[in-house]
Amino acid sequence: MATTKGRVVISRNPEELLKLADKVYTKHVADGATSDLNCLDSTAYDLAKVGPTIATCQDLHDLAEELKGKMEEAYRKRDALFTPIEEHVKGSSAYLKGKYAKQPKKLSNWGFEVDDTPKAVKKKA
Repeated sequence: MATTKGRVVISRNPEELLKLADKVYTKHVADGATSDLNCLDSTAYDLAKVGPTIATCQDLHDLAEELKGKMEEAYRKRDALFTPIEEHVKGSSAYLKGKYAKQPKKLSNWGFEVDDTPKAVKKKA
């Protein structure tokens, strides 16, 4: 009969990994002195230090997710207002470029950056 060595799946997703870490730490604490994890090298894997930070890390993850949602909502609201503003700026630029066609530097009075250096000639390869 063939036996499998078994593959341990550890998610790279922070939320799933934190849930797993909490389960591991909870079992370790529940087992106390008989926990199999007491055999780990405490200089490399110190559950006494790492374990209590899991809840803090989860709280920070939850906060980040909440802020991410608020950020996405703010971007949606911004984008709804942005397009007409962008069109206004472009239209103003086009109008002023026409009005001051012979004096384009006057657009800088309106806050526009005017680059009057000649375009570089493209070299053929």
